[in-house]
Amino acid sequence: MGPAALLVLLLPLAVATGGPEVHSLRGSWQLRSGNGSLSLPAEVPGCVHTALLCQGLIQDPYYRFNDVMYRWISLDNWTYSRTFKTPFDIRKWQKVNLVFEGVDTVAQILLNNVTLGRTDNMFTRYSFDISSVIQEVNCVEVRFLSAVSYAAEQSRCHKGHSIPPACPPPVQKGECHVNFIRKEQCSFSWDWGPSFPTQGIWKDVRIEAYDHYHLIYFSITPLFVKSAQQWCLEVESIFDVVSSKPIAGLVTVNIPKLQTQQSFSVKLQPGEGSIVLHVNINKSAAVEAWWPNGHGKQTGYNMTTTFMMEAGCQIEKFSKVYFRTVELIQEPIPGSPGLSFYFRINGRPIFIKGSNWIPADSFQDRVTSDTLRLLLKSAADANMNALRVWGGGVYEQDEFYDICDEIGIMVRRLKSHPSIILWSGNNENEAAIASNWFSIPYPDIGVYIKDYVTLYVKNIREIVLCEDKSRPFVTSSPTNGVESVKEGWLSRNPYDTHYGDTHFYDYSHDCWNWTMYPKTRFASEYGFQSWPSFSTIEKVSSPEDWSYTSNFSLHRQHHEGGNIQMLQEIGRHFKLPQCPDPVKQFKDMIYLTQVMQAQCIKTETEFYRFSQSEIINGEGHTMGALYWQLNDIWQAPSWASLEYGGKWKLLHYFAQNFFAPLLPVAYEDKGMLHIYGVSDLHEDHKVTLRVTVHAWSSLEPVCTLAKEGVTVKAQSAVPIYKEPICDLLGRCRNCTRESCVITFCLVGEDGLQSPRNHYFLSSLKDAVGLQKTQLSASVSQQDGIYIFVLQTTAIAPFVTLDVGSIKGRFSDNGFLMTEKKKTVVFYPWEPTSVEELKSSLILTSLLDVV
Repeated sequence: MGPAALLVLLLPLAVATGGPEVHSLRGSWQLRSGNGSLSLPAEVPGCVHTALLCQGLIQDPYYRFNDVMYRWISLDNWTYSRTFKTPFDIRKWQKVNLVFEGVDTVAQILLNNVTLGRTDNMFTRYSFDISSVIQEVNCVEVRFLSAVSYAAEQSRCHKGHSIPPACPPPVQKGECHVNFIRKEQCSFSWDWGPSFPTQGIWKDVRIEAYDHYHLIYFSITPLFVKSAQQWCLEVESIFDVVSSKPIAGLVTVNIPKLQTQQSFSVKLQPGEGSIVLHVNINKSAAVEAWWPNGHGKQTGYNMTTTFMMEAGCQIEKFSKVYFRTVELIQEPIPGSPGLSFYFRINGRPIFIKGSNWIPADSFQDRVTSDTLRLLLKSAADANMNALRVWGGGVYEQDEFYDICDEIGIMVRRLKSHPSIILWSGNNENEAAIASNWFSIPYPDIGVYIKDYVTLYVKNIREIVLCEDKSRPFVTSSPTNGVESVKEGWLSRNPYDTHYGDTHFYDYSHDCWNWTMYPKTRFASEYGFQSWPSFSTIEKVSSPEDWSYTSNFSLHRQHHEGGNIQMLQEIGRHFKLPQCPDPVKQFKDMIYLTQVMQAQCIKTETEFYRFSQSEIINGEGHTMGALYWQLNDIWQAPSWASLEYGGKWKLLHYFAQNFFAPLLPVAYEDKGMLHIYGVSDLHEDHKVTLRVTVHAWSSLEPVCTLAKEGVTVKAQSAVPIYKEPICDLLGRCRNCTRESCVITFCLVGEDGLQSPRNHYFLSSLKDAVGLQKTQLSASVSQQDGIYIFVLQTTAIAPFVTLDVGSIKGRFSDNGFLMTEKKKTVVFYPWEPTSVEELKSSLILTSLLDVV
């Protein structure tokens, strides 16, 4: 989703005995506009927009057209200031630092009217020595320059070749030259998000005072030493050493549960001293590996690192350490040109199932640990085991990676985290040059290739491989992997299905037709748009906006032609809403966009999953499916499966099924119905395939088939059933494609069961016999959950339960209801009641669209 780069930073938290004084400057600051006409209190961490909102000086920036109306905020130059008393005796300490964990972005930092330095990178930690400047009472100022103005000026000053794209497409209503500033790239707009180029102190700020030495960086990298058949930890620590002489001492690493304790004599050199220790894990201890979600436990071990230095102060660092290996396998495949591209975790090939992560809000101070946990838990609950963190956002906070470690979601970034399985130098930049997205004249292309190799290969790649030997690195995504390396780091076709990963988007063909999708080694981006629920849109709109063709609906769509593309895709298989009531028609359109998106991505993802064990015409062995995108940054049409605020779209409910560990998948080829058994389970299983054919006109099955003794192989996709569709229909009381539908599931021993899947034999707009149903539901409470018992009088496609703005999720949604009764569980995320749920519940099925 657009070119963007990726880099790294990690910072420690430690307990020191007789150690440094740390004084946080979080809390209330003063904020003033460039000409001083506005002055207001502002919370730090925070940004100008949220400060203005908190004081009631602006509306919700996400409301209606405010992204454009509030451009003036980003174009002004704002100043944060704060007066504080020094909470310790200055004379007592050798060194005092003012530390900013994150400044967004271009600013001059002053203390007591003395300029300490300047910032121009949102992602860097800035530390200023204030030993000679700090007084008993101090005034700190952060004078910001508009990021928009700065980027424009940097572009003007660049006298060499042009740096495309200069500006985003007009449909994005964004700002120009974002590639000239080290700032969240999507803050200048993207095709799924608004333009809010924020200014602010977006992370912690504090005073640190210390003597002798101070720990500023700490990381642990577990490595499995094959020759010794033993786990080893590489423990790296970096100190600011104030002393003019080397400082000797003892470092002890203790992991009680692994009966491992080692001590090391060390010496810190003056200046920035670093220590790298290699800790051998006790061979007699049974180390439990960390596994991705669905493949085992996420076992971690408590570890204490104690630094006892001769200077007197003792530092204890408490960490959680996890053990796992990761390999990116690129090797020849029999019967296929090219190379494989899959991940082996702890020696086991893993099919990667998941999505792509973008920033959860335009204003990072609103992203709490609870926000992250809700979104990441939703990913795990949908049977995902991986997220691809998109490179045009921010380096997510430590809580993001801690939660991923805890729930088994594989991602990319900080090296101490087991959840990180891959580094990627950039997103789509190799493809941008190879396909010449920006129409660079051919004679000039060499300059851009040279720049690309210098930045991503000679700088980022070399630094990453030097700093982290525990996981693989690819220069770009999509890429042909080692084939791209062979071709000088830029392959002729980064979308070649025989190598690496691919991105695939196609809005002009029938998304129910599996033959349109690439039989790729690894699908790392693909998707279709939908609108978020009416309850989500309602919060940021007014009644005049509630139409699919309103100015608001056009304004909110940042992908050129996106609303029309959704209409066209819907029109291939469903009747478009014709209700004379514009609000009802708008709600019907929202519902249909979600149905269409869910069904399209279901088809594509199932294609990738059933392609994992076969090679056809040299293509296949697909080992990853990461759809675009998991979450939303605001309330608007997008590719997301989770709406802003975390509400599940129908796609996310479908993902829970199409990413299930055991799944039957059907597709049709030349009149033949094929069903595959897809399994992520670690053992072979004998199961029964149950196929049911219903006429649309009756809840009673027309015919059923039970195929027993079917072997579904471990971590494979194998064909388990095939039959000409004409034969199947003929023996099912002369069903026709238009009059019948097929459902099927796998049932094994000890409660093993797949979700029930469906296969439509025709477009639903051509379905014969579908009747408008009377849907009803009773609601009851059982401990902390709510039980919805649904009843229907007829077969109902895409039955959807919606409880508006009540936060929570259902156990199933958007399903094909072929039985009179179905029980669905609601898991609330906040306190609610039976009465509140009953009054908010809206039941919809396909025939409610008129």
